[in-house]
Formats: sequence, C-alpha cells, structure tokens
Amino acid sequence: MPDLPSPVSAKRGTARVARTGEAAVVVAFAGAWRMGAALPAADSIVADLAAQGTIGEVVLSGKELSEWDSMLLVAIRKIEVACRGRGVRVRRDLPTSLCRLLALSDSQVEDVEARAIDEHDPFVIRVGRAVADIARSAETFVSFVGSAAIAFARFVVGRARFRGSDLALAIQQAGAQALPIVSLISVLFGLILAFVGAIQLRQFGVQLYVANLVAIGMLREMGAIMTAIIMAGRTGAAYAAELGTMQVNEETDALRTLGFDPMEFLVLPRMLALAVMMPLLCLYADVLGIAGGALIGVTVLDLPWVEYWNQTQNAMTLNNFVIGLVKSGVFGIIIALAGCFKGMTSGRSAASVGLATTSAVVIAIVLIVAADGLFAVVLNVLGL
Repeated sequence: MPDLPSPVSAKRGTARVARTGEAAVVVAFAGAWRMGAALPAADSIVADLAAQGTIGEVVLSGKELSEWDSMLLVAIRKIEVACRGRGVRVRRDLPTSLCRLLALSDSQVEDVEARAIDEHDPFVIRVGRAVADIARSAETFVSFVGSAAIAFARFVVGRARFRGSDLALAIQQAGAQALPIVSLISVLFGLILAFVGAIQLRQFGVQLYVANLVAIGMLREMGAIMTAIIMAGRTGAAYAAELGTMQVNEETDALRTLGFDPMEFLVLPRMLALAVMMPLLCLYADVLGIAGGALIGVTVLDLPWVEYWNQTQNAMTLNNFVIGLVKSGVFGIIIALAGCFKGMTSGRSAASVGLATTSAVVIAIVLIVAADGLFAVVLNVLGL
C-alpha cells in the first residue's frame, strides 16, 4: 500500500460503519483519502457511530485503502477523540506507516494536554505533581546508578562487553579535546584569584601570601570544581545528546535485541573515560591556575619569583593535592552518570533530546556542588 500519490487514479475515499458484534463496530476506510477530494466528513462518521447505540469497541480498518495523506489522519484523530470521550475503546487495524504517524501524533497531543492541565490546575496540585515527578525521577536515578555499579563490577572481573575503540574515543573526547577550554578557564581563574587576593592582602602588607592562596585554592577546591563544571557543560551535555538521539533512532532497542546491555556497551565506556581523565584534567588545571597566579604576583605585585615559588611549594602539601584529585574523580563519575542517565531516559522526539541535554547539565552541576559541600563537611570532621 503506497503512501505517496499513485500514478493510477484511485476511487474516491469512503468510510463504512458496520456493526460486527454485539458491542463491536468497524469503521472501514477505503479508496483514496487525499487532500482536495470529496471525502466523508469526520463529524458524519461520528454521528453514524452514535447511531449504533451502545458500543464497547471501535475498530479502525484500513485494509481497503489505496492511498492517503494527512486528511485521513485528521479524520481518525477526530473519531478517536469522540470515542474516548464516550468511554469507547479504539483499536487500530491500519497500515504500519499510518500507525507510526498516529503514534507520533499521540505523543505530541499528550505533551500539549499535559501542559494545558498543568496550566489550569490549582497551585497545590501542580506542586504535588512536581514533587511526585521528582520522587519518581530520584527512584529511577538510583536504579540507574545501581545498574552502572553492576556494569562496573562486571568490568572489574573482566566480563563487561564493550568495544575498546569506544573507550579510546571517549577518553580522547573527554581528555585531549577538552584541553583548550580547560586551559583558558584555568589560567583566567588563577589570574582572578590572585588579583582579588592581592587587593585584600596588600592592605596588611602580606601580599606574598597570594602564592599560598592561589596554590591551596587551586589544589584543594577550584581546580577540581571548575574543571567539573566545564566538563558538565561540555561532555555531560554531549553524552545526553548522543544517547538521547540513539533513543530516538531506536539504536538502544537494537542493542538489546542483539543481546548487548546498553549499560555496558554505552554507559560504562563513558563513565570510565571521565573517571580516568578528570583527575588528569584537574592536575593540568592546577598547574595552569598556579601559573596564572604567579603571573599576577610577579608582574603586578612585583614579588620576587624565587620567594613566590618558595611560598607556593610550602602550600602544596600532599593532603591538598590528593584531596583535589579524589574530588575530581568523583565529579567525573557524577557528570557521566547524569549525562548518560538523562540520555538513556530521554523521550523519542527532538524536543525530548533538547530537554534531556539541558537537564543533564543542571543535574550534574547541582550534584557537583552538593558533593563538594559533603566533602567539605567530611574533611572538616577528619581534620584534613
């Protein structure tokens, strides 16, 4: 059955309503349902259905269709809305391509109706619905984290199935290709940190301690957290968009059909790549940030280079160094989980992919800040 216009003229489109059982009615569409042709009105078909009396199920049949366009979709949509308004079940016995278009229309209608309901519901109901959605999302995220942990455990014992080339590509994208933006932000942040600190410390004549401020700040906090925020906006969003597009194209369904676990084949390489590369990027950012601070200290504050370097060495303790690297590794896992989670749970439309990408960045940044606060509390308790 062709979906495109046929070179051979077909008979005019018709719709026949016939009862096939005690509570079942069939609406049989036949002929060519094309724009501009004389077609039966959807309202008249609905009236014929109402004249049938009590109906339990309406079957929409398209076995006799020769060709069709959007006029048939509009008619079917009106019939379905009228039937559902009366509590009548609708079953489709239509061509596959027509069912796909109707399914796409269903998803769009549901989104519009949901937004309309949200706009007109009382404030308390909208708040309650939002809280329920957050609770469901949190439950789904916890389940996703558990699946990721299982995939990682299988990797540790050598049973995870994914391509090494995918891991290498993910490492390259999360590592070497991120160096330019990390370099720029790290140097600028080192400059800003040193300049702001110098303004305050100069009042007490201890501007030499700018070196300590920059070194401790970059090693312990800012190198890890600034790199994490950069990677959340860059790599986390990319993961959500990639996996969301795969959801739209049904590639993840194809992987499951072939016997591959998407958590191992898609999520695990990305999580490993960020967990490995984030500490290295953090170390790189620390070096550039300290270099940026030294540039301000030596040129603007006229501090001797040797003294500045000695103060920096005194501040670069092993504790500060290790704390920053551990934080960055945890942040990398958070970014990968947030991006992959939103991508794997994305809807099947272009708009859903865009929303998933935005949500991935927001969730990643929120979790990074929360994790950094938790680190601060734990480290304070441990006296580190």
